[in-house]
Amino acid sequence: MASIIIKGGNKLNGEVKISGSKNASLPIIAASILSGKKTTLFNVPDIHDTQVTLKILRYLGCKVYKNHDRIEINSKYIDKMEVPESLMREMRSTVILAGALLGRFREVTFSYPGGCDIGARPIDLHLKSFKKLGINIAEEYGFIRCSCDKIVGADIDLDFPSVGATENIILASVFAQGKTSITNAAREPEIVDLVNILNKMGARISGEGTNVIEIEGVTKLHEVKYRVMPDRIEAGTFLCAGAMAGGKITNARTEQLIPIISKLEEAGCQIEKDNTSVTLQAPKRLKAIEIKTMPYPGFPTDMQSIFGSMLSFAKGTSIITENIFENRFKYLQELKRMGAKSKQEGNVAIITGVKMLTGAKVKSTDLRGGAAMVLAGLKARGITEVTNIEYILRGYEGLETKLRKLGADINLVQE
Repeated sequence: MASIIIKGGNKLNGEVKISGSKNASLPIIAASILSGKKTTLFNVPDIHDTQVTLKILRYLGCKVYKNHDRIEINSKYIDKMEVPESLMREMRSTVILAGALLGRFREVTFSYPGGCDIGARPIDLHLKSFKKLGINIAEEYGFIRCSCDKIVGADIDLDFPSVGATENIILASVFAQGKTSITNAAREPEIVDLVNILNKMGARISGEGTNVIEIEGVTKLHEVKYRVMPDRIEAGTFLCAGAMAGGKITNARTEQLIPIISKLEEAGCQIEKDNTSVTLQAPKRLKAIEIKTMPYPGFPTDMQSIFGSMLSFAKGTSIITENIFENRFKYLQELKRMGAKSKQEGNVAIITGVKMLTGAKVKSTDLRGGAAMVLAGLKARGITEVTNIEYILRGYEGLETKLRKLGADINLVQE
């Protein structure tokens, strides 16, 4: 088992290179299934989740060639329509492979997906949407079997703007007969990135970034080369690291950081932006703020635990309302081991800032919760050991290496 060891107290200074987006890469890799040709991707992060997704593609029959952040996928030779249960259970986002396989082959078998335990994330919206497209669904012995003779465009009104369901509908509808309309669609930038590569392949999709997306069915797609967008959650994580540890952090600018930057400024950070970068100057001490997580363009739930860790040091009492995932406050119990003060009332966390935390042995409760513990260790007095870091490796590419280059005393240790 591996752990991350941090000796707190060092200020962070410098420029950090932000990796490609995890949440954009996974559906984009899935989209490569549709063309039956070669797809070349750049800026794909080398993390556990992309590795598992590529492993599944190889199992299905794809030829995959990887060279650093460049990946070539030839999906011409796919000869299996079933996603292995063992790999399906490693992460939730594998469910988007269902839409891609249905779109191209009109059949797929898969089990319920796994992933971080941050709350109920049912796939009922995915299955209801598939049914509206004329897809037959049979569930037995923990497996879901989907098939149809043809996919027919339909009007789909989502009960909630689910990112995964929106992506799956798009992927399944690219070759549909007629037009598919998604109302109350998710608006996340990662969906815009997915639509961009599909349109570059020859799909006819419009409305991305709004709550109504329309897909006109086409009959074929072609080869494409595409660069994945930067990871806005990683960018936000490093800005928060700088805000906590003190110092000055510069990272690649992404337009989608606006709700994160707004809250950092509210907490007392000085932010400078230009066309290519965002620079944060930390205050002597952060100020307490109030946060409510919402679907994009609201404050992202993926940043909630990062901010919760940061606000443990802020002057005053911060209020965080989690409106997306009910189990996302597990990290607060780990912060209490370090001396943080907080209490939870339903979906609300009340955090009273302290001047200093003390290093301790803590664990990652999920992907973002793990990153939150690493950031707490940067500021804490003494040594912090973060265990269960497999969660962190799912979504951050070289987190400890990048932090060390900024001045942190941090190491990944294999036991």
